[in-house]
Amino acid sequence: MGINLLHRKEQLILTTIDIIDDLGIQKLTTREIAGRQGVSEATLFRHFKNKNELLLAVLDYFIQFDVDIVQSAQLRELSPLDALLYHITSYAEYYQNYPAITAILQLFDVLRYEEELADKVKGIQESRTATLRQLIKEVQRVGELRKDVDNDMIAVMISGFCREITLNWRLNHYKYSLSDKTQETL
Repeated sequence: MGINLLHRKEQLILTTIDIIDDLGIQKLTTREIAGRQGVSEATLFRHFKNKNELLLAVLDYFIQFDVDIVQSAQLRELSPLDALLYHITSYAEYYQNYPAITAILQLFDVLRYEEELADKVKGIQESRTATLRQLIKEVQRVGELRKDVDNDMIAVMISGFCREITLNWRLNHYKYSLSDKTQETL
């Protein structure tokens, strides 16, 4: 008998991400998840009350990396500009190494129509924008970016650029390095 390295709940979350990446949200079913895991749907429902609760867990898994990036930049004691660049390129490297997770990033608009999921999606987006805004303010404070530049708009532009470049990477079947393309664009 092999060693089970991941807890069943985390396996179900990762399988859900893979299915969304492979088939899209439209074909995500509890039957498909259970089938890929080799368990019954009842096993799935022992861990999650319903599909929305599973999707909330997927979103929680998706944002785990956000905290790690911020903490890592703080530990490195980077200049404000380097911290901002590190923040952006860290996402590109993470997505490059785990392409399936980018399917979740592209789902935000679809998920906002489910009331339970909408608040989580909005919270993720607001948190990411607030982090970028704070990083930009620090860059402005030390004079590496003009103070008359609207940091909210710059944060939205960076967020949009990251989402768009990731979408293009997905649509081109990951044929180029997302990390290199992001750094080149920056």
